[in-house]
Amino acid sequence: MNNKTACIFGGTGFIGRQIVRELAKRGVTVKVATRVPERAYFLRPAGVVGQVVPVQCDYNDADSIKNAVKGCDYVVNCVGILYEKGKQSFQHAHVDVPARIAGACKKNDVKSFVHISSLSVDQSNAKYAVSKLDGEKAVKANFPKVTILRPSVVFGEDDDFFNRFAEMARFVPALPLIGGGSTLFQPVFVGDVADAAIKALEDPATQGGIYHLGGPEQVSFKEIYELLFEYTGRKRFLVNTPYPLAKVQAGLLSLLPAPPLTTDQVEMLKTDNVVPADALSFENLGISPKAMDVILPHYLETYRPGGRYSAYKAG
Repeated sequence: MNNKTACIFGGTGFIGRQIVRELAKRGVTVKVATRVPERAYFLRPAGVVGQVVPVQCDYNDADSIKNAVKGCDYVVNCVGILYEKGKQSFQHAHVDVPARIAGACKKNDVKSFVHISSLSVDQSNAKYAVSKLDGEKAVKANFPKVTILRPSVVFGEDDDFFNRFAEMARFVPALPLIGGGSTLFQPVFVGDVADAAIKALEDPATQGGIYHLGGPEQVSFKEIYELLFEYTGRKRFLVNTPYPLAKVQAGLLSLLPAPPLTTDQVEMLKTDNVVPADALSFENLGISPKAMDVILPHYLETYRPGGRYSAYKAG
């Protein structure tokens, strides 16, 4: 990948910044397309001087996106939002922007384009999932050879999943077990998702494929809580919360500037988030995903009573 140029949209986000770092390690010149370039300055040390370049890009302007993509061999779209707020809508972030990026890739004869979607978007009626699936279709229509990656819940040091619940457990005596906690997940390490993106950019055989990315373990929502309690040393009561009640609670929480739960996320919990048996997956990319117990203890230990230096015993 030496002497190649890549443009990453959403490069300052959780998955995006990991992809930026991995590309830089491989000698790729990386343009981070963002509305405010200063917010991407923290990524410049990922490469040598001038290798990681934040560039101003207006996601609402097709010409601005086209200029960002110009001269690039690779493009990765990591743009996404977890909830709608104010002018931020699923339609804009998950459909309109990816469609513009795909169109720019076509006009600029980009060699490889990877689009980050989400697992089980074709199984759920939640607005988030429907918009993600519509985004896949829009991207395909504009750039048919795009490689689509559908990760399950992504974990890692700065994730917004395990960290969120671990932070909540610091202050509340009980946590909600929505729908009885039976929803299945297949959490995947952010580094493995980045490796999958790199592989997809490098290997023409992946083009046009949809890869479902899940870790080696399938766990229920309840089991995720239990892992959290083990690694943080903070045991909390679990309160069975039926979906209708959870939606009422989420409706109230949605009024907060950064809601910890929305009604749409409750709807998503009605659908398992696991890799289908016959789907393209990490195995087809030659990647062995890491187990949660290899990664989680290293950053969740900061939530233990006494902090990082308190004793931890596995099991």
